[in-house]
Amino acid sequence: MTMHVTLRQLQAFVAVVRTGSFSEAAHSMHLSQAALSGLIRELEQRVGVRLLDRTTRSVSASAVGEAFEPMVRRVLASLDEALGSLSNLKELRRGVIRLAAPEPLSCTLMPQLIASYTARHPGIDVRFDDVPIELVLAELQGGSADIGFGPAGIVQDEAIEAHVLWADPLWAALAPDDPLADAASVSWKDLRDLPMINYMPNFAPNVLSQVPVRNHPRKLMPVHRVNTALSMLQVTRGAVVCPSMTEPLVRGFGLVFLPLVQPQVSWRVAMYVRRGPSASPAVESFLRFALEFTRQKPGAGARR
Repeated sequence: MTMHVTLRQLQAFVAVVRTGSFSEAAHSMHLSQAALSGLIRELEQRVGVRLLDRTTRSVSASAVGEAFEPMVRRVLASLDEALGSLSNLKELRRGVIRLAAPEPLSCTLMPQLIASYTARHPGIDVRFDDVPIELVLAELQGGSADIGFGPAGIVQDEAIEAHVLWADPLWAALAPDDPLADAASVSWKDLRDLPMINYMPNFAPNVLSQVPVRNHPRKLMPVHRVNTALSMLQVTRGAVVCPSMTEPLVRGFGLVFLPLVQPQVSWRVAMYVRRGPSASPAVESFLRFALEFTRQKPGAGARR
């Protein structure tokens, strides 16, 4: 049988047992003595047994009350712990955020973004998975990632919401001894006869669709990772098209990085979030932080 016992009644009972006085218990709970007596009376009526022995001079727990009191304390302590945990989640002192992103974002944007967020919220556990873009989408759809990053326009799922963060111009990585490496910039026409080492799975529909067909590269060499493409360029004649934000990565391979023009094509970066039930406070805070972070530090416009 369910007994409709209130939290206030239990608190009043513990206060009386602790103080041994109705007046002191009422004072500790900021109640009148009559109000506190009413809570005790209601509690005893609900449980159907006397919990306190009263005399004109003292009050103490009955035999049943003595057995009941430690159990009530545990209930109240568990509730306090639960409320404290809820407060920690709300105030971003605890929580988990699961992120996923492919290259080149995983080795350019993400380390700085995650480090900046955790510096502000050290109690939040940020878990990051650097995976190919198709696995970013699979993790979002399957619920194993809360937020994903990748090229804009690749998601055709109404259950996933996209936030475009910025448009980053594409540049060309070349070997230092390439005849084009001494120019201030290169055009798509300049690259037409060079093998294009390509790591972008959406290169043709999202990039080449913006370039005149006569200027398309004549040979595409597909790979899966930007590091692989840049490594190959160290020993193979060709070019790698990358967002300008990858400049530190390209320079780290000892390659030349030049603006790609005529036409200038941009690679749009997006943040993807699952629609549905309300996100946790930690996830919502990361979304806000990422939007503000990328507005202030878009990462576009590499410099030679």
